Amino acid sequence: MGTLKGDIKEVVTATGPIILVVLLMQVFVLGSPLEDVLLFIVTAAMVMAGFAMFLFGVRWGMLPIGEAVGSEMPQRGSLLFVIGVMFIISFLVTIAEPDVRVLASLVESVSEGMFDRNQLMFVIGVGVGFFMVVAALRTLFGVSTKKLLLVGYAIVIALSFFTPDEFLAISFDASGVTTGPMTVPIILSLGVGISAVLSERRDLSNTFGYIGLASIGPIIGVMLMGVFLT
Repeated sequence: MGTLKGDIKEVVTATGPIILVVLLMQVFVLGSPLEDVLLFIVTAAMVMAGFAMFLFGVRWGMLPIGEAVGSEMPQRGSLLFVIGVMFIISFLVTIAEPDVRVLASLVESVSEGMFDRNQLMFVIGVGVGFFMVVAALRTLFGVSTKKLLLVGYAIVIALSFFTPDEFLAISFDASGVTTGPMTVPIILSLGVGISAVLSERRDLSNTFGYIGLASIGPIIGVMLMGVFLT
């Protein structure tokens, strides 16, 4: 219960100022009816309660499981096993990410069907999964994060000359939504688990950068979708 209280305090501290500003604007700037103001207060309280319970679940459920899976994979001694598990978990978590679903729905709505919601989520998930495999292999073989980031963004810059403008804009938005409350805890916990097993054989500074590498995947994926589908 102590952890839950801490999560509630964290959520209130993070979202309270935003809610207060919006509430003041509704009352003094927009002059919203009392019913709308009360509805906003109730829904804001529900959002804060949901975030607090989600963080509580992440700390007690997702993070320990992610660390356990991450630490178990290298001990299996199978490179294909590590690649397969990292890709599947990363893909499924990305598809389940609320931010990704919201973006895909909005893009499909605004583009009037030009972008298919499910297709966009699939491409984003594959992009994250692929680069999570790259991140895991980087940790296993001790490759420099700087080199992989340079190569990744060099590919992004090269593809930008061939990708249609609408796909180019969406690709960077797709990268941003993958760093949401569902994806980040799992990615980080997997990285921590792998790092814990390899800490005696690898420099710990080489075990970071999972989020940075994973965020490149959706950019390249959406860009390639634009190149091949237009």
